Order: sequence, then C-alpha cells, then structure tokens
Amino acid sequence: MPRATNNPASRRRRKKIFKQAKGNFGGRSKLLRTAKETVQKGLTYAYRDRRNKKRDFRRLWITRISAACRLTGIGYSAFMHGLKKSGVNLDRKMLADIAVRDKMTFTKLTEIAKKA
Repeated sequence: MPRATNNPASRRRRKKIFKQAKGNFGGRSKLLRTAKETVQKGLTYAYRDRRNKKRDFRRLWITRISAACRLTGIGYSAFMHGLKKSGVNLDRKMLADIAVRDKMTFTKLTEIAKKA
C-alpha cells in the first residue's frame, strides 16, 4: 500500500505558520521550527500586551491630569476627590484630553474641585 502523507493539510498548516512569521529576519521566516517558535512567542506577547496597553494608557492619562493640576495649584488626588464630591462624572481619558486641548475648561474644573 502506498504511503499517505496528507499533503494538502500539512502544507496548509505550514503555510499558515509562514504567513504569520512573514517579515521576521532570516530563518525566523523561512524554517518551520524557528518560524513556529517565533510565531508562538509573538502571539504570547500580543496577548499580554493587549492587557498592558490599558494599564499604560491609564498611567499616561493620570500623568497628564497631574501635570495640568500642578499648573493650577492643586494636587492630583485632591482634584479627583473634589470632582467626585461635586458630582462631575468624567473619566480619566476625557479629563486628560481636556487638560491637553482646552486649558480654560480644565481650570474651571479645578475651581469646582477646590470648592468641593
């Protein structure tokens, strides 16, 4: 009986790996074993960094709000506490955007926070 290799399916599997490994240097995109390792590691990093991205953006927003607060003479935590007490429901993403683009509005927000 002739040897069966299931060639179409195995070629499809290899092509899938090589397609994902495209753009890597040298054997990382040409040799099956190293390409597999590279792709696996890349997918692991992608999974991890989708979560880290949220963390990083929150840190960036807090830094921007804090810098803008210091210019108006109030600390970050006091500012956030004042906003919460006065019932202003803006998230950090919106506050950071206001701090960067619209100084007058942010100044008014800090005044509201100081009163509360």
